[in-house]
Amino acid sequence: MKYLAGFLLLVCAICLRPATAAEPFEYHALGAPARPQVDVNWNRYRDYGQATKLLQDLAKAHPDYVRMQSLGKTYGKREMWLLTISDFAHGDVEEKPAFWIDGGIHANEIQAVEVVLYTAWFLLEKRGESEQIQRLLKERTFYLLPMMSPDARDAHFHEPNTTHSPRSGLRPVDDDGDGEVDEDGADDLDKDGHITQMRVRDKNGRWKAHEKFPELMVRVPDGERGEFTLLGVEGLDNDGDGEVNEDSDGYYDPNRDWAWNWQPGYVQRGAWRYPFSVEENRMVRDFIVAHPQIAGAQTYHNAGGMILRGPGVKTDRFDASDIAVYNALAEPAKKMLPGYRYINVANDLYEVYGGEFDWFHQMQGVFTFNNELWTPFNFFREHDGGGFFGSAENQHLFNQRLLFGEALSPWREVDHPQYGRIEVGGFRKNFLRQPPSFLLEEESHRNMAFTLIHADEMPLLQIESASARSLGQGLVEVTVAIHNPKITPTHAAADVKNRITRPDLVTIEGADLQVSAGMQSEDSLFRKFDEQIRRPEKIQVENVPGRKTVFVRWLVTGKPPFQIQVSSIKGGQAEAKIITLD
Repeated sequence: MKYLAGFLLLVCAICLRPATAAEPFEYHALGAPARPQVDVNWNRYRDYGQATKLLQDLAKAHPDYVRMQSLGKTYGKREMWLLTISDFAHGDVEEKPAFWIDGGIHANEIQAVEVVLYTAWFLLEKRGESEQIQRLLKERTFYLLPMMSPDARDAHFHEPNTTHSPRSGLRPVDDDGDGEVDEDGADDLDKDGHITQMRVRDKNGRWKAHEKFPELMVRVPDGERGEFTLLGVEGLDNDGDGEVNEDSDGYYDPNRDWAWNWQPGYVQRGAWRYPFSVEENRMVRDFIVAHPQIAGAQTYHNAGGMILRGPGVKTDRFDASDIAVYNALAEPAKKMLPGYRYINVANDLYEVYGGEFDWFHQMQGVFTFNNELWTPFNFFREHDGGGFFGSAENQHLFNQRLLFGEALSPWREVDHPQYGRIEVGGFRKNFLRQPPSFLLEEESHRNMAFTLIHADEMPLLQIESASARSLGQGLVEVTVAIHNPKITPTHAAADVKNRITRPDLVTIEGADLQVSAGMQSEDSLFRKFDEQIRRPEKIQVENVPGRKTVFVRWLVTGKPPFQIQVSSIKGGQAEAKIITLD
């Protein structure tokens, strides 16, 4: 009976206990931050003001992990925003191996900016949920410049353009050599906000409407009459010289402006006056040169689904050891980026003189990829042989079935002062080069994830072992093993050849230390070694290759403790203390 009474008392106690609010049930999609402080939709594009607001919100929400600064003002008086992202409580951000990410050097390649913004957001919002991201931010520093050409990018958003314009910056240039600048650009004849195509009905024309997609023009076979003559991009002869659209905004190409293998305009279309004549590029150059710890870089472009590496010119050469590093870094992309191809620019695409990626590698010793975002493979998850933008049939079928016709401006009649009654229509500026909304987040996440693998594989020197033993007569042998567990070496072959950054330094210190000899070897037994005669207490190691160990040995007099320090510009810092003799 007493047990029953006790049981009843327990039940009463439970029943009378004050009610507590149940924990809210949360279910979130894998891969996304569960509780972001800055909640953002990634199925849309942001102009300069919206992107700036997002960067400011991230900086405010994560002050211990991000700093926002401007590299200066653009030609159009916009700030060149740069984010520094790292765990500021762990290590000096100026000494950690650093990774550079930029986007939008070509202003019309708008998703490039979104991928950089997504990367910043993901690093900051996911760090509390992911041990991998936490470790990356402790070990690495990230520099992110989302908008390299913000003036022209805003023009693409807010002014009539094609999907390909403006690729240039907005500094006035006399393209046609008539003494005037930017006086004859494209014109939005039907006022729909897009620059499309012009056609005129012509029974002797060489074009006709596609049988299945009447909005698509196809060339008629020889000997057959067509229905239309195509007149090119929508526009007028604004300067009365008999030509249409021959002097639009620009033209210079910001990605033909970099100092390595730069060539003037008659060799390389788009090159401007001299290397770094584009002010925005000079700001980027100055920052990067002042931060030699940058060991990896990713620059985003569009389109065609490519992971590009240099060299950009056929007469240029990358050392075989550097190419092997690129190949190893790119290997994960085969599965992570469906439909993408990993290729060399000069031999597999076209030659680029004065490209940013070559300047990074050859003049800064930085392993750099250039990703061309968006692949027509994503139309229907198949290769259709249609080049950068896919086959015309798949473009129109994708628009019909997945975009519900939104990508096209229907052909409509307008009066043209030169050509008379014509029709304008065709694909709008927000199609072909840019992913549609439902594929934008996927494109951003996959590319970001590939980039973080590259960042994780930057060099990171570790002291694997440090020991000292007596050789008798007061002489001590100190041996240190310095290991680089990552794919990327502390110095690219281009770095060593061009003497870009100093050697890695391995230093020994002690209260009563006298160093008699110092040497290094790739062999732990020192069967072969290189002795350093001058200043042997500070051994200069030319390079620590990826996933390799370098051994340093000193012959010294003195008693422990000995302090060992490793200092690498691109491979970080490490230290160890030897307390006793073995």
